[in-house]
Amino acid sequence: MPKGYWVAHVDVRDAETYETYKAANAAPFAEFGARFIVRGGDQQLREGHARKRTVVIEFPSVEAAIACYESPAYQAAKALRDPISEGDLVIVAGYDN
Repeated sequence: MPKGYWVAHVDVRDAETYETYKAANAAPFAEFGARFIVRGGDQQLREGHARKRTVVIEFPSVEAAIACYESPAYQAAKALRDPISEGDLVIVAGYDN
């Protein structure tokens, strides 16, 4: 079974509130086995368009990635982020060779 990934590109307007969101998402991420692969590191745009922040989170499965996103705990954390950011998020299955 392939792992699941969240791939997010985000522009944040209020860094202080974003830190509150990050604290609030820690519990659901732990519950669903999330592991950060990329968390807002330096990036170099080579093609297309990008937002200022890129995040890649690995989950044990696509089902876990979806369940985390849909969980009440994550939705409560997301409600903190929504007013202070714009972004794109996809949940994608990893390559299972």
